[in-house]
Amino acid sequence: MPRKHTLTQHPQRAALHNEVHARPPQALTAPLAISHVVMWCDAAQREASRVHVEALLRDHHLPLPDAQSSHFRMDLGRFHLRWELHTEFVTWTFMSALSSAQLSKAEPYRALDLVPQDWFTDLPGECLASLHFWVLSTQADDVATLVKNVLQEDTLVASSVAGGGAEVYTDFAIHADGFSRVVLLAGALSPRRLGRLVQRLLEIETYRMAALLGLPAAREATTILSRVELELAALASAIRSAKAEDEPMLLDRLTKLAGQVESQHAATHSRFSASAAYFELVDKRIVEINERALPGMQTIEEFMDRRLTPARSTCEWATRRQDALSQRVSRISNLLRTRVEIEQQQSSQALLTTMNTRQDMQLKLQSTVEGLSVAAITYYIAGLVSYLAKGSSKLGWPWSAESTAAAAIPCIALGVWWSLRRLHKKVFKE
Repeated sequence: MPRKHTLTQHPQRAALHNEVHARPPQALTAPLAISHVVMWCDAAQREASRVHVEALLRDHHLPLPDAQSSHFRMDLGRFHLRWELHTEFVTWTFMSALSSAQLSKAEPYRALDLVPQDWFTDLPGECLASLHFWVLSTQADDVATLVKNVLQEDTLVASSVAGGGAEVYTDFAIHADGFSRVVLLAGALSPRRLGRLVQRLLEIETYRMAALLGLPAAREATTILSRVELELAALASAIRSAKAEDEPMLLDRLTKLAGQVESQHAATHSRFSASAAYFELVDKRIVEINERALPGMQTIEEFMDRRLTPARSTCEWATRRQDALSQRVSRISNLLRTRVEIEQQQSSQALLTTMNTRQDMQLKLQSTVEGLSVAAITYYIAGLVSYLAKGSSKLGWPWSAESTAAAAIPCIALGVWWSLRRLHKKVFKE
C-alpha cells in the first residue's frame, strides 16, 4: 500500500486547480431547443440571481447549489437549466429536447415556453442579450423551410463549422419577441463535440454584446475629448502670450482641465479595458468553431469583422486619444510650471540683489558709525584720564589735567581705532 504524504496545502489550491474545469461544456444530443438569456447585473443583482435560482429549485424540490459556486446545471424535468455567474453579468440557459411534432411546426418549440413565466420575468438585472437556439439533425425534414421561417433572409449569415461537421444559420437580428435566433444542423457530431460547439456559439453572442458596451462610452468620450482639446489648444496659445500676472489664472484653468481629463479617463478606462478583453474572446471563439464558407453565404467571421471592427476601432481610438490628451495636458502643465518657477527664481534673484545692496549700505553706515564710535569712546576715555590727572596732581603729577588729557587723546584714539579694526578682522574671518 503506497504511503500517504501529508503536506500543508495552500488555501487556494483546490479553487485554482478546479478553475480549468470551470463552466465545462455539456454533452448535447439533437434535436434540441435552447433559450439563452444574458442579464447585466451589479454586485447586488448578481447575488439576487443566486437567490432567484434557489427559489426555482425549491419550487421543484431540488437540492440547492453550493453558496460559493459560480455555475451549475440542473435537470428540472421539463427543461434543463444552466446558470453561470460572471464578473459583470449572469447567463441563464434553458434547454429542452424536441419531438418530431414540435419540429413540424413553422417555428419549432422554444425551451423558454416550458419555464415558469412569472419566475422568468423577475430575473434580476437588465437583459443584454437573449436568443433562441435550435439544434437539429441533418435528417430533419424541410430544414431550408425552417431556416426561412425563423430567420430573416436579407441578413442571413451561414457557414460550415466544426471542420465541416455541422452548419450554423443566424441573422444577428432581434425579432418581435425580443430574442435573436440561431439554427444549428448538428450533422454527425458526437454529443461532447456538439456541446462544445453550442457553448462557443452562445459565447460569441454573449461576448459580442458585452464588448459593444464600450461603444456608447467611446462616443460620449469623443464629444468630451473634442471640447477639451479645443480648450487645451486655446490655453496653450494663451500661455505663449501671457504676462506674469496672468500665469496664476492660466495655471488654475489648466489644473481644472487636467482634473476633467483624468476624471473622464477614470470613468471609461475600465469599460474600454473590458471591451478589449471581450473582443479578444469573440475572436478566439470564432477561431475555435473552425468555420468554412457555404456557397453564396457570408460567414460569422466575415460578418463580425465587417460589423465589429469599426466599433472596436472606435473604442481603441478613444482610449489612445484619452492617453494622448492626458500626456499633452501633463506636458503643458509642466511647461507652465517651469515658466512660473523660472520667474520665481528671477524674482528671488532680484530680491537677493536688493538684499546685497542693502547690506552694502548697512556696512557703509556701520563704517560711518564706527568713526563716530571712535570719537565717542576717545572722548569718554580722555575724560577719565582728566579725572585721573586731577587726582594725581596732589600726589605730585607735574602736568595739569587738561594737558594730560590733550596729550593722551591721540594715543587713546589710535588705540580705540586699532582695537575696532582687530575686532572686525576677527569677526569677518569667522
